Amino acid sequence: MADLSTDLGFLRLRNPVLTASGTFGYGTEFLPFLDLAAVGGIVVKGLYFGPREGNPPPRLVETASGLINAIGLQGVGVERFAADVLPELRRRDTAVIVNVCGSGDEEYYRVIEFLDGHEGIAAYELNISCPNVKRNGACPAMDPRATREIVAGAKRRSRRPVIAKLSPNVTDIASIARAAEDGGADGISLINTLLAMAVDLDTRKPKLGNVLGGLSGPAIKPVALRMTYQAARAVKIPVIGMGGICTGRDALEFMLVGARAVQVGTANFVDPASAARIVREIGDYCDARGLARAADIVGTLKTGL
Repeated sequence: MADLSTDLGFLRLRNPVLTASGTFGYGTEFLPFLDLAAVGGIVVKGLYFGPREGNPPPRLVETASGLINAIGLQGVGVERFAADVLPELRRRDTAVIVNVCGSGDEEYYRVIEFLDGHEGIAAYELNISCPNVKRNGACPAMDPRATREIVAGAKRRSRRPVIAKLSPNVTDIASIARAAEDGGADGISLINTLLAMAVDLDTRKPKLGNVLGGLSGPAIKPVALRMTYQAARAVKIPVIGMGGICTGRDALEFMLVGARAVQVGTANFVDPASAARIVREIGDYCDARGLARAADIVGTLKTGL
């Protein structure tokens, strides 16, 4: 069988498939559906320092080939996570990456400083790109300088690797990726959701309580592939790709354009065991074609450029 192990430089994974933050809860919710050891790792739901209620309902709406969410990063906060969730995750043989949130730079740092005192965490994913918290989708990852500064501040305070999660709601993803690298990021992940909205023609009202939300699912895959390709060409640090991945072939396409690993998001809502299935499909593809290592596919796209 093909070797699916993945080396991110700062972290070695059993396979290249991670579950994406915000779509897999804290991991424990999915224990009835799959063995967490079947995937390379999980990225837990975003954590602010204290508990957060999130946005008013309605918070989810289906659209063509996708889903718009305006959850607003509801969460339990770091103290409850460390006390109630992390001990259970330590018992599972998989990498645990914590998605770190903040209402300002100092809260990001405070979350990291608190979690640095607890074992069982492999890395932090700095969520500087969520489009459904502030009005009009404003977030640090829309500006190179803000991205560089917040990443640098996180790195100064962290004893663990820091991954910067980037936004698609920009005109030049390469410049943002380079800013994250310049700030000291160990890796980048992209893309977060695309700023979107849905309206009800009959009531003439938005379908989301927050008016705007983030579009995910198969509808965004071509955009995600393009941005992953551009980011991977712009930086030397590892890239983790995501956006509409539903099958092993989807995941391999992201690896082909330069992603060393991938995250599975919206597909978890359709099939809670989708991440484990995607791992098997990657292995089946490699075996059928006599490929010894899945990692050999990374960055081998033939463009002639």
